[in-house]
Amino acid sequence: MITASARAVFNAEGSFKQTTIERRDLKPHDVLIAIKYAGICHSDIHTARGDWGPVQYPLVPGHEIAGIVTQVGSDVSKYAVGDRVGVGCMVDSCGKCVNCHKGEEQYCLSGNTGTYGAIDRYGHYTQGGYSTHIVVTEDFVVKIPGGMELDVAAPLLCAGITTYSPLRHWGAAPGKKVAVVGLGGLGHMAVKLAHAMGAEVTVLSQSLKKKEDGLRLGADHYFATSDQETFKRLAGSFDLIVNTVSAKIDINAYLSLLALDGTLVNVGAPSEPLPVQVFSLIPHRRSFAGSMIGGIRETQEMLDFCAEHNIAPEIEVIAAKQIDEAWDRVLASDVRYRFVIDISTMENE
Repeated sequence: MITASARAVFNAEGSFKQTTIERRDLKPHDVLIAIKYAGICHSDIHTARGDWGPVQYPLVPGHEIAGIVTQVGSDVSKYAVGDRVGVGCMVDSCGKCVNCHKGEEQYCLSGNTGTYGAIDRYGHYTQGGYSTHIVVTEDFVVKIPGGMELDVAAPLLCAGITTYSPLRHWGAAPGKKVAVVGLGGLGHMAVKLAHAMGAEVTVLSQSLKKKEDGLRLGADHYFATSDQETFKRLAGSFDLIVNTVSAKIDINAYLSLLALDGTLVNVGAPSEPLPVQVFSLIPHRRSFAGSMIGGIRETQEMLDFCAEHNIAPEIEVIAAKQIDEAWDRVLASDVRYRFVIDISTMENE
């Protein structure tokens, strides 16, 4: 087995502790990646705190991983030692079902294997990117384009693809009006991507405190949802609304903002239900949908799109010893807009 240094939580309320974890020896199609940077996602916190169900501890979170290939299995054909690569929210799938054959491994009918908190095909409990090394089958690794720095690439592996996929699927393009609910880690990427796709972009946020940022990032308009006049003024306006917040909101109020045949897509995943009134949908043939990351092919497409359009997340790089503080700041919405862990600070402890 291969050993790696890591930061783990040992219970739902606990802080991070330094630990050592084991990675499997390389199978023929595996690559060993020396992790250089790992982004912090709100879903890391939800998972570790048990918000989405029981957790096996200790848990090493992290599914926004950027690093360098340091070893390859005997049959690897896609990567070589020294390649700059990334790993996102999943590390395997059945590879046989209709969804996998479509390149939509995230919707694998047998369930994809999460980068952390899952049981892989070898019976091992997966541990994530808050660590120095990871072993992944080559089919679930993506290439980081030349010229893209590893620290900004890391958050694209979740925040980037989570917002890119629904924007592409529901046709964000010139002539389309797109609203983004929330301007956080996901929301700021949605704004940048929708703008690059040519859509007219509006940010819907609780207050106007981030308005200057929103407009700088590419939004054409910015409104406060705490002002009820916003919902009257914008009623029936949008072709697509991407809800990025992981909190309970009045979903029916937001559905009222959709134009004929408009769609509201949830990518934020609150732990509480969001009750929908049927008559929020029927009168204007509106749709309420969900979207979960993207397949490996689309994730590579997203990285290449970001490289082509010079799109990068706004990040704050931290040391491993600052993870607890960073989590507290994420919960307090005190980050603009994504924390990224410098894994070299873990190696040097």
